[in-house]
Amino acid sequence: MKTVMVTARVNPDLKTSTEKILRELGISTTEAINMFFTQINLRQGIPFPVEIPNEETAQALDDSLAGIDMHRVISVEQLRQELLS
Repeated sequence: MKTVMVTARVNPDLKTSTEKILRELGISTTEAINMFFTQINLRQGIPFPVEIPNEETAQALDDSLAGIDMHRVISVEQLRQELLS
């Protein structure tokens, strides 16, 4: 299959943190982009809601970005254990 190069500018911190998550999932950045593009084609649109959050959601997003009332875990396994207990 022939391929083409896609070039995009993203925030370096976002790229680093996203690539870490993708590594944990065993997915390359290229595979993730291909999955995203495939879903856009299958759904004929963005595969998740794109909307302006209500006030409560906007505040929760702002709080999470500021680290307010966050519960941190160090692994997906720890998160699973805590959610199941």
